[in-house]
Amino acid sequence: MMGPVLAACLLIILPTAWISQANGATCKKDGGVCTCNDQTKNVDCSSKGLTAIPSNIPVDTDRLVLNYNKLRELEPTAFHGLKELTYLDLDGNKLQTLPPGVFDHLVELDTLGLNSNQLKSLPPRVFDHLTKLTILWLSYNELQRLPDGVFDKLTLLEKLYLLNNQLKRVPEGAFNSLEKLTLLQLDTNPWDCSCRDILYLSNWIREKKGTVSNIEAAECDGGTKAVLEITEEEAAEDCVYPNTTTAIPTTIITTLASSNDDDIPELPVPQENFQKFLGYQEPDHLPTQPQCLMSISGYLGLMMSLVLTSAAILYVIHFLKKA
Repeated sequence: MMGPVLAACLLIILPTAWISQANGATCKKDGGVCTCNDQTKNVDCSSKGLTAIPSNIPVDTDRLVLNYNKLRELEPTAFHGLKELTYLDLDGNKLQTLPPGVFDHLVELDTLGLNSNQLKSLPPRVFDHLTKLTILWLSYNELQRLPDGVFDKLTLLEKLYLLNNQLKRVPEGAFNSLEKLTLLQLDTNPWDCSCRDILYLSNWIREKKGTVSNIEAAECDGGTKAVLEITEEEAAEDCVYPNTTTAIPTTIITTLASSNDDDIPELPVPQENFQKFLGYQEPDHLPTQPQCLMSISGYLGLMMSLVLTSAAILYVIHFLKKA
């Protein structure tokens, strides 16, 4: 007959066993969608049609590949348990924004891939905790501006890819902290060479030419001239750029401010545009069969754990009453 000590142990072991089972559910061998290599600590979740980061990625993962999925957004805590991660690949998704603090726990990260997404901007200080980063991929996005000091903490960065974005300028001193930089891709951006703000980048390129590769390829909007060739006389304008991509033109603000409500005509808004305004998006991906199975197996595991735990509690109560 089972004693009270053994019953008490069951109360501890059974929930722990279920948690361990759930933690392994990311990998194919346990019914998950990703391929996991226990020896190399690599987890490959590429090309799975994922719309969310799989839960329960092993905490000792060194390399995590999530490219070519359908990720539109990330939870702020998506990677907070992965402190040993050195390589994270999020290329080829549909990310439009990054939540502040999403990378803060990845203190060992060496390489971060964010190519071929739909990023229009970056949160301030988003890379501040990635002090060991040597490679950062941000090409083929829609970046229109960079926050002040966004690269200041990346003192070990060697390669930075900003190819094919919508950048017109970079903040003053944007690259001053990148003393280890050997490659920087700036081409295929609409650099505005008529504005005084471009002079920092132009002077920096001239200074680093020969030590940082590929920087000479940056050209003014329209491809009329290389950025490094711009003079102070050519960049004479004091341009002001909006902080967001949704800034309202001042002419519209003035018109609205000076008009009565009765003077403003009603404009028909197509239904699809109205949905876009509200942020509505049709779901483009349903859970795959392995994901469904993983959810079902996790639910059944939880129910089994609760049943066994309840039985152990009842046994302890029964034993104590007899005593």
